[in-house]
Amino acid sequence: MKVGVPTEIKESEYRVAITPAGVRELTLAGHDVLVQSGAGDGSSLRDDDYARAGAKLVPDAGDVWGDVDLLLKVKEPLEPEFAFLRGDLTLFTYLHLAAAGPLTHALRESGCTAVAYETVAGPNGTLPLLAPMSEVAGRMAPQVGAHELERPRGGRGVLMGGVSGVLPAEVVVIGAGTAGRNAAWIAAGMEASVTILDLDVEKLRYVDSIHQGKIVTLTSNRLTLEEQVGRADLVIGAVLVPGALAPKVITEEMMSTMRPGSVIVDISIDQGGCAETSHVTTHSDPTYVVHGVVHYCVGNMPGAVPRTSTYALTNETLPYVMRIAEAGILEVARRDAGLAEGVNVIDGRVTNEGVAQAHGLDHTALVTVLAG
Repeated sequence: MKVGVPTEIKESEYRVAITPAGVRELTLAGHDVLVQSGAGDGSSLRDDDYARAGAKLVPDAGDVWGDVDLLLKVKEPLEPEFAFLRGDLTLFTYLHLAAAGPLTHALRESGCTAVAYETVAGPNGTLPLLAPMSEVAGRMAPQVGAHELERPRGGRGVLMGGVSGVLPAEVVVIGAGTAGRNAAWIAAGMEASVTILDLDVEKLRYVDSIHQGKIVTLTSNRLTLEEQVGRADLVIGAVLVPGALAPKVITEEMMSTMRPGSVIVDISIDQGGCAETSHVTTHSDPTYVVHGVVHYCVGNMPGAVPRTSTYALTNETLPYVMRIAEAGILEVARRDAGLAEGVNVIDGRVTNEGVAQAHGLDHTALVTVLAG
């Protein structure tokens, strides 16, 4: 199979979809890999590294998209890339289609097969291809929040860990999945006072078993959210419903009760955000203020640490890429129900129910497509 890796064009996106080590594994298995020149520069991976691993370097994005069977990306195609989509192409990347109407329609019209990293399922309901970037974003969130709490950035002027005789920052993390747990752990390591909320008591038990009371765990409900958000210096939103829009668990009314200069870091923004006041921002213009609260809602947080992120992503995606390259997406989807969950659009039909609901589209079960 021919596998293509273009340069990412999203603003301030420095990751690349595969490392040279991943390219080497594919070429040893007999596959051809086309990499756009400069694709790895942002992750400090040189063209020479890819060439030595067996990749063919090509100068333009069109040369990659137009001559491959399987296209690997990190972020969703943007409008300038829509023209490259075609019916005989399999696209494997983060898509977050519930929050991306124009892209959803472009994928349907092209007839391509679009497989989303973030909805591929693993054992026991895990999301193995979302996990590495959730881990990165979660660990970044307290760092970002600490920076935005500084007075020159518009924050309250609160040090995360306080100092002797002075209270630390109050950090509230909403969601105890991979991103939320990592955010809580890093915030606690910075010696902030940390509370984490979730609907799933088992997730909270896991946090408590590790940290034994150093991180306060609370079952999430409307009243508790109101109380915790209102007292927080930093709120980290890490709410996820796989494939669907994130629920708006933080209302504008709650936001209005926060103290001026408080900060929210909305990790859920890829899926529309978990606060009513959230809208996506970029690394070059990352924040805005509503009700005196600094909002950080960058849609590709891990893109700021691309070398770490690229290696972490390839570690997880490569086994799936190898299988798709060997047998094709339809055959692998028939064998692997977890990977089949990653197929969001195929042959003009939306096969992810959350995406269909988000855009008012008809939903077609993948098993129906595979049977046909």
